Amino acid sequence: MTSNTFIAQGITIVKEAISADDAQNYEEALTKYKRALGYFMTGLKHEKNPSVKKTIVERVEGYMMRAEQLKQVIEEQKGSASSAPKGDGGGGGGAAASLSKDKKAGDEDKESSKLKSQLESAIVTEKPNVQWDDVAGLYQAKEALKEAVILPRKFPQLFVGKRRPWAGILLYGPPGTGKSYLAKAVATEADAKFFAISSSDLMSKWQGESEKLVKSLFTMARDEEHAIIFIDEIDSMCGSRSEGESESSRRVKTEFLVQMQGVGKGSNGILVLGATNVPWELDPAIRRRFEKRIYIPLPDAPARSYMAKLHLGDTPNSLQDPDFESIGERTDGFSGSDIAVMVREALMEPLRVCQHAKQFIKFEGEAGKTMLAPCVKYPNCSYCPMQLTTNTPEQTRLLKEPCTRCGAQRMSLYDVPSDQLYVPTVDMNMFDSVLQRAKRSVDPDELTRFVEWTTEFGMEG
Repeated sequence: MTSNTFIAQGITIVKEAISADDAQNYEEALTKYKRALGYFMTGLKHEKNPSVKKTIVERVEGYMMRAEQLKQVIEEQKGSASSAPKGDGGGGGGAAASLSKDKKAGDEDKESSKLKSQLESAIVTEKPNVQWDDVAGLYQAKEALKEAVILPRKFPQLFVGKRRPWAGILLYGPPGTGKSYLAKAVATEADAKFFAISSSDLMSKWQGESEKLVKSLFTMARDEEHAIIFIDEIDSMCGSRSEGESESSRRVKTEFLVQMQGVGKGSNGILVLGATNVPWELDPAIRRRFEKRIYIPLPDAPARSYMAKLHLGDTPNSLQDPDFESIGERTDGFSGSDIAVMVREALMEPLRVCQHAKQFIKFEGEAGKTMLAPCVKYPNCSYCPMQLTTNTPEQTRLLKEPCTRCGAQRMSLYDVPSDQLYVPTVDMNMFDSVLQRAKRSVDPDELTRFVEWTTEFGMEG
């Protein structure tokens, strides 16, 4: 339907939500509907096709309605499970007033518990397993995050008197430069409760509930000794206030401002970490709440080389350091996401070699096991059976015999026993082939606006 990756991811997740819904796994279905709605809302901002946008909006409304229905079903199930039998009793007016107060307090506790349960899916309980060293470059951004997250916990004596850790950090830059990946490293490295929030977690069709969710989120964070609230695509919730916006949207932004300011509340130990691709769309008051605004630019050549090595990982390959340096130099203008896609393309090349091979060479592998490798050494060899085009008896005989030069036998990949296939090693020639057709996703003209905004409001990362 569209090449928009956010919408494509949303469609994948919503299919999982529907499957869970059909299986009556309502809590899992609600969590997945929320995640899918977050991707759809982000994707709509980047989608330029009006007909696609209209279709997605119609579907989103249906998914939001189903999510609200699931909320009610889950609440009713929890309510019926926790309700206790009521006993008989008498009392005067004082007792009635006491019961009324208890009922009111109970209702407030019930509403608070309900709001907190809606936010439980945003708490990251399993570490993403992304270390600082897995993030290429971005030294200043990592240093700022360490100052805000790691040092206060490990060396509290560093933060005395007026010296306080950063309470708000905004990461901004072109798509695919590693803002969310950096947040994953924070979630892994920090000894703190990590809340990963998207617009779908805080938006509700019920009037007044969205701002209550914002307040509940910060209340839950303050209940922890140390907490990090990560808000991805924060511009979708905290864009510039205007005359035409809805009253509901304005109240949500106001609540954000109040909670981030922390007036009259203890906010020590809370870091609000925001990420956006369009910082100029943020409301000025929200922008001010983020004390450090760090530009996450496109990676330089050394960082691109390092990324290529990271993404290649432990896959068998014959690349040396000069090869990685060459890849870094030849991918100017690529984002971190572009590098990841390019490396994945190169990793698929051995599969394509096997699929396209017309003959395989038999050789003795480890422990004397017979292996078959695709013949790529002599692709234009006149002795190879693959060059035969007619069906004379002589050529039919030759097709069944090994090549007189390299010993290859004519067969396709699907004729090779699975335990005898030898997969070619990734080499620089495969990267050369991929680099010839690889494209970058960020327009150079888009970078000008980031540079101008950084000059006025931000700092280099």
